Amino acid sequence: MSGDIHIRIEGRAGRITLNRPKALNALSYEMCLEIEQALDSWAGDPAVALVLIDAAGDKAFCAGGDIALMYETGSKGDYGFGQKFWRDEYRMNAKIALYPKPVVSLMQGFTMGGGVGVGCHGSHRVVGDSSQMAMPECAIGLVPDVGGSALLARAPGRLGVYLGVTGRRMGPGDAIYAGFADFHVPEGRWPALVDRLCAAGDVRAVEHAADTPPEGALPGLQAEIDAGFAGATMAEIAGALSAAQTDFAADTLKRIARNSPLSMACTVEIQNRLGPGADIRAALTLEYRFTHRAPEHSDFLEGIRAAIIDKDKSPAWRHDGVGTVPPEAVAAMLAPLGDDELKLEEG
Repeated sequence: MSGDIHIRIEGRAGRITLNRPKALNALSYEMCLEIEQALDSWAGDPAVALVLIDAAGDKAFCAGGDIALMYETGSKGDYGFGQKFWRDEYRMNAKIALYPKPVVSLMQGFTMGGGVGVGCHGSHRVVGDSSQMAMPECAIGLVPDVGGSALLARAPGRLGVYLGVTGRRMGPGDAIYAGFADFHVPEGRWPALVDRLCAAGDVRAVEHAADTPPEGALPGLQAEIDAGFAGATMAEIAGALSAAQTDFAADTLKRIARNSPLSMACTVEIQNRLGPGADIRAALTLEYRFTHRAPEHSDFLEGIRAAIIDKDKSPAWRHDGVGTVPPEAVAAMLAPLGDDELKLEEG
């Protein structure tokens, strides 16, 4: 077991603690495999009544995947590592979503990207006052993945499309409203909650510890989101926002102007295909079609270069602006992969 993750059984609980606080608990490939191995070992173990996932430090539950190595390999023309990372990570995400026992996650601070895949598919998803959630992948040339597209598709109205293309952060109230979390428990109560979960293995302790979440901003924006994002393509959405001439529309146009046009166009199409009854398997399959091709055929490497490697914040995207991506480019990124299609049953 690596020092980046602490896996053990305490009382009736199988415990997984992400342990890279200085890296905001960013998820490495090895951590994905260790989480999956733990889940497999506990699924049929009668001594384990529930799984509890948390993280060290106070800044982040998990701020995303550790993508520097994907850039390093992909920029040299080696696309296999990224494809393997995503394939195995998505299989782990699906196991959390479909797990036969309760899965409790305690998500303080930043929970973004890959962190959503670990923390937001369980049965009892807990946020506190410091929690900040987002799916910011369009800013680096990807699409919301790790099953996050399913969460977005189930969100009220067209909220999921809005959150997916803007990457807007959600506090605890908005995370619950959007369906990324279930319970608000003040973080000062978390140690006692952990003790009760481990001692009794009774997941009802989460509901007993919860209180009313702080009010978020998204409910008040729902009508404007539904109107602005009613279009079936990014071009239609951009046109509606430009015509609206409201503060919300201006803010949204500013948010999307810095993101990859290809990623946003594909994000909208994925949301349209999934619909409000989104299944985790279907979502991961669509996401993998994009990410499998991403290092070679999308803005991913350029997005990472601009955001993380050179940090110039000036990516040269493949398309010139929002709404300029031709439909055939979207179709190509989301076309079936044949023999390379995601197979969640393979270990």
